[in-house]
Order: sequence, then structure tokens, then C-alpha cells
Amino acid sequence: MKKAIGLLLVLLWCGAGTAHALTADELIAKNIAAKGGMKKMKAIRSLRTAGTMLFAGHGFSVELNFTSMTKRHGKLRTEASLQGMTAITAYDGKVGWQVQPFFGRRDPEKMSADNVKGLEVGADMDGSWIDYKAKGHKVRYLGTEDMDGTDAHKLEVKLKNGDTRIVYFDPDYFLEIRIVDQMMVRGVKVIQETDLGNYELIDGVYVPFSIEIGPKNAPKTQKIEITKAEANVKLDDALFTFPAGRAKTAN
Repeated sequence: MKKAIGLLLVLLWCGAGTAHALTADELIAKNIAAKGGMKKMKAIRSLRTAGTMLFAGHGFSVELNFTSMTKRHGKLRTEASLQGMTAITAYDGKVGWQVQPFFGRRDPEKMSADNVKGLEVGADMDGSWIDYKAKGHKVRYLGTEDMDGTDAHKLEVKLKNGDTRIVYFDPDYFLEIRIVDQMMVRGVKVIQETDLGNYELIDGVYVPFSIEIGPKNAPKTQKIEITKAEANVKLDDALFTFPAGRAKTAN
């Protein structure tokens, strides 16, 4: 009897040690299933969201209304409006550009290569870890890490542009809850943390409606609350293309 109990305890201990062990591909598969499945994800060809964007820091805060549009093949456009002025950031899959009237720049400017890297990642509708091989990225499972009492699964994504993303997945629902981006900007390493939550179902796919962004291990300086989301809306490619005329390059 004692030997049987001892064997049972060993088996239980071994099972507990391996129950949550996953490969990178297994974790990605669980994330795809949690979102709604690859078929439903790929069926969304475009997504338009709207809501509020709050910037805060060092004794000030400002809230803007925003609209963000993404379209398959790496297209992205975000508009943020305040007091009759609208800032635009856009990417057509190759060229990133912006209009920044809040800083006195009312003409469209092409963005630097370092800044375009962030737009390229943001324009990926599925997430950089989905179909990572076809995109030229590499992934590695890093085990789990405590996040406010939750043992979140960690996935490292080595982007083909040289930057690194660490994606944290909820251990129960397998949706991403935090992304830490490690980027090189003008030769300096920058680490940015994005928290995701309040997922809602849009055309059969779960989309985060709450997004908070800021430096790692510091208060979040940007908070986005989505109030409306529409899938498969008609978006003209001209929305994402740099306007014809005088070309400038932003610093």
C-alpha cells in the first residue's frame, strides 16, 4: 500500500510539473483557437475601430477622439482629433507617413525607417507570432512569469527587422494580455510595454477594447478605450498612401 501511494504521489508530482509545459507552436495554436480560429481571423479583411485616446504625464493629460483602420497586406491608418485638428499616422505596406498639426506640421511627412518599424508591426492584423515562419520571424517559448498573481505564458518573437517582442498570454483563456517590445531607435534600445484587455467578439474574433502603453516598469502614458469596432468595412487604398505633392521626411 505504501509503495502504491508513493508511486501515485510521484506520478502526480511529474504531471504537475509538465501540465503547463508547452512548445511555442502549441501556445500559438491555443491563441488562435481562443481568438476564434484561423478561418474566422483570415475572414476579416479590414477593421475599423473608434474611441478615445488619453495621453498623460508630468502634471498634464489630454484626451483625443481617434479612428484606426487596418487592412490586409500591411495597411494602417490612425486619426486623432482635438479642437478641430486631426493628426494622421499611416502606412501602406512600404511607406510610413504622418501629419502632425499639434506640432505645427500640417503637411504630410514621410517617417524615418526606425519609426516605420513600429507601424509595420502594428499593421499586422493577426499578430507577429501568427504565421511567423512565412513572415520571416522566429519564436521561442520562455515558460511562465507571474503577472499580478497570474502565471502568464511567455513567447519570444524575434522579428525579421532585428527587434524583439515578448508576448504574455493568459493561462486560462490564451489571449495576449501584455506585449513588451524591445526596439532600436536611432541606435538606442527602447523598451515599450502594452497591456491588453476587455476583449469583445467582432465577427467571430476576439479584439481587445482596452489598450495601455508606456515604458516598461513605469506608469502607462497612453490609454486607449475602443467604443466601436467594425470588421470588413470598405477602405480605399488611397487612405494609406502618401499624398501626392511635396515629400518631407520626419526626424
